[in-house]
Amino acid sequence: MTPFERLIAWQHCHQLAILTYRVTTSFPKTELYGITSQMRRAASSAAATIAEGSAKRGRREFRRFLDMAVGSVSELAYFGLLARDLGLLRDEDWKEFEKLSNEAGKTTMGLCKAIGRTNGDYERSP
Repeated sequence: MTPFERLIAWQHCHQLAILTYRVTTSFPKTELYGITSQMRRAASSAAATIAEGSAKRGRREFRRFLDMAVGSVSELAYFGLLARDLGLLRDEDWKEFEKLSNEAGKTTMGLCKAIGRTNGDYERSP
């Protein structure tokens, strides 16, 4: 097991990426280069950014990567909402997606804040 695989935030983002790939397979082919591509890119980016950041030297650098991962999860959450509102996501897929994206966002933000506290960095208010 690589070090990043031990991080709960990475595990949640990885599961979210897998779910995103699964639910977007049913999207229309006309969306292949649109919402499907955007969702898959944001989903894989969140987990990959955590993995990359965990290999950097120092907490400040890792925190910067975690901040980017939080942004990717937020972007993905929006595209999931858009897909739901466009009728591309079934209700049961939306519920699972929403739950997992919320969980991934919370754990990634929590790790980001924890890294900031131990580093003595200034934390901005939500």
